[in-house]
Amino acid sequence: MKILIVEDDLLLSKTIAFKLSKEGYEVEIRQNGLEAIAGFDSILPDLVLTDIMMPISNGLDVVNHVKNHLKSKIPVVVLSSAKHQNMIDNAREIGADDFISKPFSPDFLVQKLASFSKIAAA
Repeated sequence: MKILIVEDDLLLSKTIAFKLSKEGYEVEIRQNGLEAIAGFDSILPDLVLTDIMMPISNGLDVVNHVKNHLKSKIPVVVLSSAKHQNMIDNAREIGADDFISKPFSPDFLVQKLASFSKIAAA
């Protein structure tokens, strides 16, 4: 399963990528929504993990691109702190499949993604 991580915090994205790689996932990292959207067709992820608050282009742009522009069924999981609740609500309205509140443990993330892996395998 290939996962696209869209996160401007390089330390966090590399930590997530390391953990997911150890679990057998293939991982691509982009640091903002514009990079993710521009390279989406060449990456062809099975799942997208996106932060909400990022420079240049935010996670809402990523969700909108995947779910509404591409009309894709690829799951999009939003990563954000609860202080951005209105943006989280907006992400859900435009098609985000799930939400993970920051901070989170890498083990929790792996458990959460396992459910999407099972769906993709079915």
